[in-house]
Amino acid sequence: MAEKAAQKHKKIMLHPDFKIENIVASADLGVELDLYAIAKASTDIDYEPEQFPGAICKIHNPKTALLLFKNGKVICTGSKTEEDIKKAIDQVVKIVRRYVIAKAKDSSKPGAA
Repeated sequence: MAEKAAQKHKKIMLHPDFKIENIVASADLGVELDLYAIAKASTDIDYEPEQFPGAICKIHNPKTALLLFKNGKVICTGSKTEEDIKKAIDQVVKIVRRYVIAKAKDSSKPGAA
């Protein structure tokens, strides 16, 4: 009886269709991030360290979410293509870069700590 069941399963050919719904990618910015300051600089970034240790950045085009961590690591989720991942990470880099430049200018002022 077990032989019949095994033979029956051998005849079944499976050819499933699939589509990519979500790609997860990681990146390293190579710098330490001040997540409080970055969240203040952008309305699209939420940071609640009591609930989660990373800042959550929601990108609208392409629709993705990125997790930013203090050590500079970034996790990108929700993208459907590698091109969308690159676009989303580039957008986050622009936000972080703007903040870093502003911070560097502030620290060069006389009396700045």
